[in-house]
Amino acid sequence: MGSILSLINNNTSSSKADTDMALDKVKQLVASTPVIIFSKTTCGFCNRVKELLKQLGASFQVMELDQESDGNAIQAALQEWTGQRTVPNVFIGREHIGGCDAVMEKHSKSQLVPLLVSAKAIAAEETA
Repeated sequence: MGSILSLINNNTSSSKADTDMALDKVKQLVASTPVIIFSKTTCGFCNRVKELLKQLGASFQVMELDQESDGNAIQAALQEWTGQRTVPNVFIGREHIGGCDAVMEKHSKSQLVPLLVSAKAIAAEETA
């Protein structure tokens, strides 16, 4: 029993440094990418958001956390920065949008396309 707890504690103590490094990485990605989705390949909600953006003709980047060696640290960093641990975790024009429900709500209120145009992820003439 003690060995399991020490493993857990070791993972937790080293994860703070990993989370700090991951947070720097996340902030750099968000600052340099008009639209980024932090996702997991097996997540239906993630796939729904990616499909919507494809249908809208948006250019976007995806980071599949389940395929990244530091995916857990990135997910922890996202929670620390945005308060949201779940995926998808979407940023448009450096602004944290949220998850699937938030993206779908913005789309239903006709607020998503203007955000994508403003971020230059969709050309303005494509929306006409």
